[in-house]
Amino acid sequence: MKIDLAFAEEIVSQAVKKGVDEAEVFFKAFKNLSVDVKGQAVDSLSSSLSHGYSLRVIKNKRLGFAYATDLNEKDSVITQAVGAAAYSDEDIWLGLPDSSAPAQIEVYDPALADLRENDAISLARLLEKSAFAADSRIKKVRKASGSFTSAETYIVNSKSVRAHYHSTSCSAQIMAIAEDGQESQTGWDFSGSRFLRDVSFENTGRTAAERAVQLLGARTITERRTGIILDNSVAVDFLSIFASSFSSDSLQKGKSLLKDKLGKRIISHLINIVDSGLLPGKLGSSPVDAEGVTTREKFLVREGVLQGYLYNTYTARRGGTHSTGNAARGGFSTLPSVGITNLFIEPSSSGKSPCKKDLFKTLDRGLYIVDAMGVHTANPISGDFSVGVTGLWIEGGEIQFPVKEAVISGNILEFFSKVAAAGNDLTFYGSMGAPSLLISDVDVSA
Repeated sequence: MKIDLAFAEEIVSQAVKKGVDEAEVFFKAFKNLSVDVKGQAVDSLSSSLSHGYSLRVIKNKRLGFAYATDLNEKDSVITQAVGAAAYSDEDIWLGLPDSSAPAQIEVYDPALADLRENDAISLARLLEKSAFAADSRIKKVRKASGSFTSAETYIVNSKSVRAHYHSTSCSAQIMAIAEDGQESQTGWDFSGSRFLRDVSFENTGRTAAERAVQLLGARTITERRTGIILDNSVAVDFLSIFASSFSSDSLQKGKSLLKDKLGKRIISHLINIVDSGLLPGKLGSSPVDAEGVTTREKFLVREGVLQGYLYNTYTARRGGTHSTGNAARGGFSTLPSVGITNLFIEPSSSGKSPCKKDLFKTLDRGLYIVDAMGVHTANPISGDFSVGVTGLWIEGGEIQFPVKEAVISGNILEFFSKVAAAGNDLTFYGSMGAPSLLISDVDVSA
């Protein structure tokens, strides 16, 4: 399928002629190549194409929606969308965005778009090979995967939005298993970017292996109250609890733990939480959101104080404000929701950002957590959590031994209120990122 601006404009024009007040066409085409390697042999290889377009119309404050994958079905799509509007409920907050200039952010890498199948296989093999080469105790690799995607997006509406861009993405992920006698430990790592040059398949494999090996010989510890350091990946897991709470949709439905907290200090003054679609190479970056609204940077929490929420056009109208450029879609067959672009934690201007070695020295005695299990079970409305963790015990600023079968629990707002330092090692896992975080006075149980 090949769509162009003229085709999209024609659909919008015909819908308006049929009496709708506003109309929007959203088109998305994907090309994806995914490779899994096991024992240096290709375990699975998939190449897929996905494309389609949708029409969203508003007539008398009623919503109509339809989609198709065949250009020849446009008349049917128009008829279905217009017809659906007649049977939907009236909603005074419905509306499409006005035109705005796209952000100047590069999200397309020709090297990814033109990547050959053999080269993709070689990269996945390198991912696995580097894990085994890192340490002789790496005995298995459960999954070594590479994914390579290119896409094209059009968004056209009756209010002069004319957005079009190409994008690419690449990711590597692997789980390595270290064995020593009867004991085994796993280690995982991920790397992703809009640009092929930013993803090191070799380093990703090596890091996963190191994470597995460092946990061999793990022992339990007695229950205690102590300081902890969250590894970047674990800090991102906990940040994910926050993600839905910044959504204006959750807020307006009374399902956000940040309800009625605007302008109040909710976490430590030593960190900021930012959402930005303008970070070079990051997977959540794009020139516009899923409605054609310009993406931008938003400080959601500055020095611990809640500054705002994330909005798409609908929730902004309902909230009496403006879209923050955070409309998101799962694809051409879905309506816009509210989502993050690149959500991340950074040190605020109130504190220093030490390297990880200095964080260890600052902690002096406590637990460096490298893996947390069950973060997804945390209650996103209350913020309460209880998760199993593994890590490394630190004394005198140095790693002493690995720890297993520990548990930390609490409330996410209280937990992040105890952040005593944020490192200088901001790392992204997908569209979320965090530095290592030093957190004081945490109950660790066995």
